[in-house]
Order: sequence, then C-alpha cells, then structure tokens
Amino acid sequence: MKLLIADDHTLFRDALVQYIERSNPEATVTLMQDLYGALDCLKKDDGYDLVILDLRMPGMDGLNGLKSVREAFPELRVALMSGVAEEEDVRAALSMGAVGYFPKTLSGRALLDAIHDVLQGEIFIPEGEDTEFLPSHYGDMDYDNVIEEGVDFIRRKQAQTLSEVNLTPRELEVLSYLVDGATNKEIANSLDLQLVTVKLHVRGICRKLDAANRTQAALKGKDLGVSSALRKNA
Repeated sequence: MKLLIADDHTLFRDALVQYIERSNPEATVTLMQDLYGALDCLKKDDGYDLVILDLRMPGMDGLNGLKSVREAFPELRVALMSGVAEEEDVRAALSMGAVGYFPKTLSGRALLDAIHDVLQGEIFIPEGEDTEFLPSHYGDMDYDNVIEEGVDFIRRKQAQTLSEVNLTPRELEVLSYLVDGATNKEIANSLDLQLVTVKLHVRGICRKLDAANRTQAALKGKDLGVSSALRKNA
C-alpha cells in the first residue's frame, strides 16, 4: 500500500502515519503539508495507490484543489479528509471524482478500514454516530443559520407524525426498506440507485429523524408507521 497524505496539521499527520505503519508494516506513506507539495510530489511519482488531501490545508481553495489534482492525474484515487464533514462538501467532492471523504473524527481503525474499502474500489462517505455531518465552525459564524438549525432540531424532537418529519418521497422510500432490514446494497439494487446515493439518503433520514444511525432510524420509522406499503412501486 503506497499512500500520499497531505495535511498541514503536523501532530495529526505524524500520528496518522505512525498508526498506519504500525498496523501495516508494508505500507509506504509520503507526507506533505500543503497542496503545492503534493502536486510537486505527484509530478515526480504518480504511482500512489491513494492520495488523501486535507480539505482546508494551504493551496486547496475549497474543492478547487481536488479539481486540480483530478484534472492533472485523472487515473489516481483521491480522497478528502477534514475535521468537519458537511453534506454539501461530500456531495460535491464525490461528483468531482473523489473516492472518499474521511472525517478526522474517525478512529484509527475506522480510517484504515475506510482506506482499505476505497483501495478495493468502494466509495467511502461518513456514516454512523461517530461520523455525523458536522456544521463547520471555520470563518465567521452565520448566527441566523445557527438559530434556524436550532429551531429545526427542536421541531424534529417534537415531531409526532410522519408528515412533520418532512422526508422527501425518495427518503420515505429508502426508509421503508430500512424498516424491513434491507442493507444499503439491497436498497440500491431495488431502487436502481448508486450505493453512494443510498448512503446519502440514509444520512438525510437519520438527520431528520434525529437518529444516531440506520438502526435507530428504522425503529423510529416503524414507530411512525413506515412500511413497504408506502413505496412508490408497492
């Protein structure tokens, strides 16, 4: 396994590479502290199995850094890593060809598993209680938006009926499969969707139901009366 990791947080970067090398002695990890160094490195050697870029390190300019690497090295697997995992960033990154989006809140073991998944051809997005999409606190805070999100949270807490949860028709359809115990892959096959699209729908469902994970979402959906009878093709 040959990795290139670019991150400007020295302690995090060094701790990560030590964990990877201890867990996989055959791994070769090259470290850079910004996008410019990563690009220079790739110009000399583009034979990496995976390139991991910190979304907010110098030179990235948001997702433009990902775009520049993808355009220069279209055959490379490139994943993003960030201290926050905002849904719009995840969607945009995947649409630009990223193979994963790794929150820094992942445990070392979970991150290694995620890296293994993308090296096997999977797409990784954060899912589950420990990898919740988190609001960004970089830059100036939008207090109006914070208040709006707080009100929305309270409304979800108080929701008593399915209509008050405000699921989209597709989310309701996906939830009906969750209630039946279907896996993401089974849902994707049944609805003719990409697996990553199903994962994003599950994420939206968990957020709206204030559920920590898919299991809680399924239980809450069942309590709200969700069943296969609500599916479009039922």
